[in-house]
Amino acid sequence: MITRFFSAALSGVNAIEVEVEVNATGADKPMVIIVGLPDAAVRESSQRVMSAIHASALPLEDGVKTVNLAPADLKKEGPSFDLPIALAMVSASSTRPISGDDCCVVGELGLDGTVRPVKGVLSIALEAKRCGRRRLLVPDANAAEAAVITGIDVFPISDLRQAWAFLTGSIVIPPYQINRAAFFAKHQAYEIDFEEVKGQHQVKRALEVAAAGGHNVLMIGPPGTGKSMLAKRLPTIMPPMSEHDAIETTKIHSVTGLLDAKHGFLATRPFRSPHHTISDGGLLGGGRNPGPGEVSLAHHGVLFLDELPEFRRQTLEVLRGPLEDFQVTISRAAGSLTFPAQFMLIAAMNPCPCGYYGDAKRQCRCSPKEIENYRRKISGPLLDRIDIHVNVPMVEFRELTSTQPLGESSATIRERVVAARKTQAERFHKCGYSTNSAMTSRFVRQHCQLDAESTGYLEHAMAQMNFSARAHDRILKVARTLADLAGSEKIRGNDLLEAIQYRAMDRKLFS
Repeated sequence: MITRFFSAALSGVNAIEVEVEVNATGADKPMVIIVGLPDAAVRESSQRVMSAIHASALPLEDGVKTVNLAPADLKKEGPSFDLPIALAMVSASSTRPISGDDCCVVGELGLDGTVRPVKGVLSIALEAKRCGRRRLLVPDANAAEAAVITGIDVFPISDLRQAWAFLTGSIVIPPYQINRAAFFAKHQAYEIDFEEVKGQHQVKRALEVAAAGGHNVLMIGPPGTGKSMLAKRLPTIMPPMSEHDAIETTKIHSVTGLLDAKHGFLATRPFRSPHHTISDGGLLGGGRNPGPGEVSLAHHGVLFLDELPEFRRQTLEVLRGPLEDFQVTISRAAGSLTFPAQFMLIAAMNPCPCGYYGDAKRQCRCSPKEIENYRRKISGPLLDRIDIHVNVPMVEFRELTSTQPLGESSATIRERVVAARKTQAERFHKCGYSTNSAMTSRFVRQHCQLDAESTGYLEHAMAQMNFSARAHDRILKVARTLADLAGSEKIRGNDLLEAIQYRAMDRKLFS
């Protein structure tokens, strides 16, 4: 007898439907043969499944069970096929076999029949809905994650016996319900706030501009000036994530196993801060079975690189592609996978190895050669792709101990950022862009026109500071964002001068 159920296999951040077929034939010795390009974890499922069926007191006849996972040319990985294989085997041994054509089933089995959570359930739910399945059986711990997707009933399963009883109609399990709007709104709050940062008004202004236009930022200053503290609070002033963006970001965290089962999906913008010892594959993604890296985990959020020159130069250079294309493509012999990577890069560094070059109160201990080698680790092409460079000075004692009211809250700054983003959304609604930083050269010429006086300012800056053509365009993009924050239709002279000032910092430090 041949029985079948439907499941799904992960491919990158997406899922592909898999048909689980079981053919039971008579024989003296029980045996399970799994075909269909399974990996080691899938092949080992035969032992888990046999033990789980016996522990659950479900019928299982002796004989050879051939399990086919179709399509046969798609590599199957992980333990998520345990539950559908077990159900198909029990159905093949039952006097009243059941059909699983209307449902998708995923879950790892314990030896006692309990169902354990698996990765990538959000992607699997989207694929099941696309394929027209009406029911989705998932482990209890994954139910909230899967229920985010509308148009398909999600049923939480705790053990194999419960799943069999539900499919045979012996028990009733209500579909898992979630109020997406209320749940989403509840979990959009941040535990930190910009008003907790004392002083650094110029840096806060630069980060507000960056959040408004989606620009990358380099913060330069001695240790202890609050660079990390400021960077961690940047997501709190960015526009709230839409449900579409949240689901897209959650898919990436789900397939890597980083999703918090209590929340179901990410409602706040991700903040990723990898250590400077990270490899190219850890940053971009990769591996024998390619998975997303830190740049993809920061999708729709912030990638913070602290102590930028401490990263290997080769590792930093691989960022140039994602900063331009907003995606990462990893090619292997078996094919190519593309991961989204639309993030804001926030980098921080000291002006020299000891951190006190140019400090008025502490003496720098570094030789000119050491300073030169330290700064040379950051290439010109990468520096050109960072729109805003800002100095982060030491905070004065009177500011640290001041009893005056704290600065603006994140909510107040976010209101201005949201207004500027709304202006950009209206400007680019026909071309698919969402921020000024994503503009191509054609749109820069169209939306960043200057008057004669401002053109003269820019020409003088280009000649004096030897800016590249890429830096020219990025200055205009930042100026456009400054005008949007001010509610101005045209770029004013002050907007352009402030944008140039944000590019001048690297020339002072790196010349």
